[in-house]
Amino acid sequence: MKARTIKKDKVNIITLGCSKNLVDSEVLSGQLAANEIDVVHENKKLDHNIVVVNTCGFIDKAKEESINTIFDQLELKRRGKLDKVYVTGCLSERYRSDLELEMPEVDAWFGTMELPLMLKQFEADYKTELIGERLLSTPQHYAYLKISEGCNRTCSFCAIPLMRGQHVSRSIEDLVAEAEGLVKKGVKEIMLIAQELTYYGLDIYKTRELPRLLNALADVKGLEWIRLHYAYPSKFPMEVLDVMRERSNICKYLDMPLQHASNNMLKAMKRNITREEMGELIKEIKARVPGICIRTTLIAGFPGETEEDVEELKEFLIEHKFDRVGIFAYSHEENTSAHLLDDNVSDEDKELRAQEIMEVQQEISLEKNQEKVGKVFKVLVDKKESGRYLGRTEFDSVEVDNEVIINSKKKLTIGEFVMVKITKAFDYDLEGEVI
Repeated sequence: MKARTIKKDKVNIITLGCSKNLVDSEVLSGQLAANEIDVVHENKKLDHNIVVVNTCGFIDKAKEESINTIFDQLELKRRGKLDKVYVTGCLSERYRSDLELEMPEVDAWFGTMELPLMLKQFEADYKTELIGERLLSTPQHYAYLKISEGCNRTCSFCAIPLMRGQHVSRSIEDLVAEAEGLVKKGVKEIMLIAQELTYYGLDIYKTRELPRLLNALADVKGLEWIRLHYAYPSKFPMEVLDVMRERSNICKYLDMPLQHASNNMLKAMKRNITREEMGELIKEIKARVPGICIRTTLIAGFPGETEEDVEELKEFLIEHKFDRVGIFAYSHEENTSAHLLDDNVSDEDKELRAQEIMEVQQEISLEKNQEKVGKVFKVLVDKKESGRYLGRTEFDSVEVDNEVIINSKKKLTIGEFVMVKITKAFDYDLEGEVI
């Protein structure tokens, strides 16, 4: 009977939210496959009978998308298209008791750290020997590498510690072994992700060990690009920059969410840094790693934010000319310290302020892209769409940053590196010819 069930079942995993969630889904996929259960990710064929929705609970829009996705899957179940609907991830971790009442048709709910429990639903064993093994849902040539889980920071707006717990680093040995395994699968670029990269190692090594980890990963043969995401600015370990400058396969790219640039807002957000300190840090980063690309993320409409605060933020962007900027409208999250504040900026004003800030960045981005015209860059070919190849330079991460439209007279292979001379610049993209 069990063999018949395993043969029949096909599990589709739907992933919402960030790249950290994507890695969790890939790990789940690997465990199911090792238990001889057929598993797919974002299956369009609808030939599966079980769905796992891996939810996001970060901000209002993400929560709404997660809830709508669950309802969509429950509707398929009501119509007899699915046998089971399971829900996991951050939304499930944070709001399980409420959601169970609202959606009793969901077959089971799981938190962010309950993979072994989830596997029991499939009569599957959690295979500890597979730690670091996963089925990639990304294209073969790049992958995310999660170096830690959770966060010890106390930013007033952030609910991540409520959903992911305290910071837990993975060992350098485990991460190097996983990177070597990814390279064997054809991966050429890894993106290091965590809630907070720069805290890495403090819990298990008692010192910040991101520089040592980077050197160890840079020694992995066949790994051509290593990219850093989500570095916290306060107490930034400057030795990271020395490793980045010295090791050719570490991209000159740093994703450092600053959230704001007004001292009033930084204090209210509990960021443990001032505008002046951030400015000095950015100058030092650029001095130590000439040509580095800095990406940041900002929040518009935090409680108490004034027009003067917004102007300060714009001035900061103009002064430091970030290469890449993303922005979120503030989301008032329960059980965070900011939730005690009056959410006194209207949703309309939040969106307008975000738009104003991005208009400033749009000009900066175009100016920086125009400087690249006539220059030659190493470009990783990501995909082919509408007869055109699209790729990225070392200064661009996947999905969130610029793309390069590649013109080539010969056929290119997805995942290969080519040298491209830039011929055109747009606000957020480049175009060039293979040389």
